[in-house]
Amino acid sequence: MSNVKFAYWVPNVSGGLVVSKIPQQTDWTFEANKRYVQTAENVGFEYALLQTRFIASYGADKQLEAAALGAALASVTEKINLISAVHPGLWHPAVYAKILSTIDQVSGGRAAVNVVSGWFKGEFTSFGEPWLEHDERYRRSEEFIEVLRQLWTEEKANYRGDFYQISDAPHKPKPIKENGIPVFQGGNSKAARKMAARVSDWYFMNGNTNEGIREQIEDVKRFAREEGREVKFALNGFAIVRDTEQEAIDQLEKIITDANDDAVEGFREAVQQAGASTKDGEGMWANSSFKDLVQYNDGFKTGLIGTKEQVADRIIELKELGVDLVLTGFLNYETELEAFGREVIPLVREKEQERQKKGVAA
Repeated sequence: MSNVKFAYWVPNVSGGLVVSKIPQQTDWTFEANKRYVQTAENVGFEYALLQTRFIASYGADKQLEAAALGAALASVTEKINLISAVHPGLWHPAVYAKILSTIDQVSGGRAAVNVVSGWFKGEFTSFGEPWLEHDERYRRSEEFIEVLRQLWTEEKANYRGDFYQISDAPHKPKPIKENGIPVFQGGNSKAARKMAARVSDWYFMNGNTNEGIREQIEDVKRFAREEGREVKFALNGFAIVRDTEQEAIDQLEKIITDANDDAVEGFREAVQQAGASTKDGEGMWANSSFKDLVQYNDGFKTGLIGTKEQVADRIIELKELGVDLVLTGFLNYETELEAFGREVIPLVREKEQERQKKGVAA
């Protein structure tokens, strides 16, 4: 088994990665993100995920567009893969296919995309776009991905769907790598899992318990086998690494104690359009508590909280559950991103090698 991969959330929106009034040494500007991505690349991160936001939510009142910033960061890096998030419904897939191919050319084949079906109703209705029912949003996302793939692989693409129709559409240049641009997607509902099995390369999971992680992975793998495909799995986790376990716990409690209650409750109301609105009640945030929502992708649940040894052990445990990539967020990007790369990632690599020597699947 290959080594677990590491990604980090690019803080391309203001307010940091927790919905809290606690001071965060994290900046959203291009200059700051240039520093962060170069640091991440140098200390062992393989991926950077740029979130997509257009309107303030959870305190994020300033936003840099994901793909535009991804192109800028591509020009100042050499190795790291840049995952731009996109909302179908706010973009046409043929236009976005061109944007991604451009980033791929700029970066020498390091573009990736995270197709997110949307939970923030205001981002659609404020721009005059229709707000679709939950499963319909995933149907649209699936068509969006199918159009991307056709444009990237066929000389001229033709597509007739319920949401998109294209006719004899050329697309050049194609992505650099023969297998194209990797497609990530998020979700938790049955609709999301089945969509991932049919069309996506990676399935992003919110933070979760071991039981919840295992259940999602087994479900998506089963659906993928029925489609004759394989899907890889990425998991969100908020990392609090301190010299002692108690220091890490105290930091977590401080973040939650200083939570911006109004912003968290506003976020809770907005995401009712996601998990709680699904027929099966299994969508994203369906079972999230107030504490969970302080880190807006349930990052505390993953358990990357403790000493560097404890966090490295936890990552090995996640790998054994079937997680291929760990997506990290931090309180203080100015120091913690680099510290994680220099202290935790090498420990994980050592533990993977030890397990390989012992003949344990690593």
